[in-house]
Amino acid sequence: MSEMLKRIEGFGVVPVVVLNDAKDAAPLAKALCEGGLPCAEVTFRTEAAEESIRIMSEQFPEMLIGAGTVLTIEQVDRAVGAGAKFIVSPGFDPEIVDYCISKGIVVLPGCVTPSEVIQAVKRGLEVIKFFPAEQYGGVATLKALSAAFPKARFMPTGGVSAKNLAEYLGFKKIVACGGSWMVKGDLVAAGEFDKIKEMTAEAVALVKEIRG
Repeated sequence: MSEMLKRIEGFGVVPVVVLNDAKDAAPLAKALCEGGLPCAEVTFRTEAAEESIRIMSEQFPEMLIGAGTVLTIEQVDRAVGAGAKFIVSPGFDPEIVDYCISKGIVVLPGCVTPSEVIQAVKRGLEVIKFFPAEQYGGVATLKALSAAFPKARFMPTGGVSAKNLAEYLGFKKIVACGGSWMVKGDLVAAGEFDKIKEMTAEAVALVKEIRG
């Protein structure tokens, strides 16, 4: 795997962040770093996403920042221009995937069917997002897909929590899990960054416990 993907694997969990106001970007990034998880997938679901990525990337250069819910090439360019180091999309869009590959940008497209996974594998992608994970059968489905595509590795997102993290990370084909339980929108909106730091530290400790 690329060094960036190895770093993601080292984290075990990638916080999936939705920010409605860019003023929350810096304190959230600080909480994640102090909690021991200098990584975030900032989703492009809000108008504040681009500026939030820029703030995080500039003020916390040690962080690995990606852009999630990327639906267009224009969003790819905006995200990368703001400092995003990897792109995550909820589905497999050949146009976005091929564009990222041509630009040397790490991309993790969402796949849930063999037909989608084979398109990713054919393009040489090292890690594939599996989304929404729980709704599409979780680890059982991933094991079935892995039997057909032994070289594929996955980052499941959607319904992953502290309660089922061990089940996911216990499967060797899973590089890391995307999760939002430590960065929930209500905590961010309420400015409860100490709580986010605490929950992040708990997530880091849980990954260590699971992986031994």
